Amino acid sequence: MKFRKANSNDALGVARVQVDSWKTTYKNIVPDEYLEQMTYESREKKWKDIISKQAVFVAENNKGEIVGFSNAGKERTGKYPDYKGELYAIYILKEYQGKGIGKLLLKPVVEYLKEKNIFSMTVWVLEKNKSRLFYEHLGAREIEGVRIEIMGKRLNELAYGWKDITEIN
Repeated sequence: MKFRKANSNDALGVARVQVDSWKTTYKNIVPDEYLEQMTYESREKKWKDIISKQAVFVAENNKGEIVGFSNAGKERTGKYPDYKGELYAIYILKEYQGKGIGKLLLKPVVEYLKEKNIFSMTVWVLEKNKSRLFYEHLGAREIEGVRIEIMGKRLNELAYGWKDITEIN
């Protein structure tokens, strides 16, 4: 497994991981219509833009295929003065989950934030998403829950946070 900073040529690979991960992770959580409208092509355009502006890191298998990614930057809501950074996304293809890749994708995020003098971080996760246990295992604490709506379905989204990202191990 190889881990590196993403470049614009990685947009399609990142899009594939995001779309496929959403379809496996959020099945029976978010409406099927929402998942069905997610396409590699639409997400590729968005990821080209994101990669050009934000920190995105990828995990590649031994064939050079992107199997996971992470994305982070400054905390976006401004609601949490104790938290300066945010893990915007971390997705891993289902068949690669449970192998320590998530933890390894978190390392470059932490290093990137520390280089920016950011030592705390939030992450948002749907309450019914079992991956929130991953964050809890790594020491994140629930900060708050909010109600969101996706295509008419009301869901709980939780903000988790690490007050000191240097303690993530």
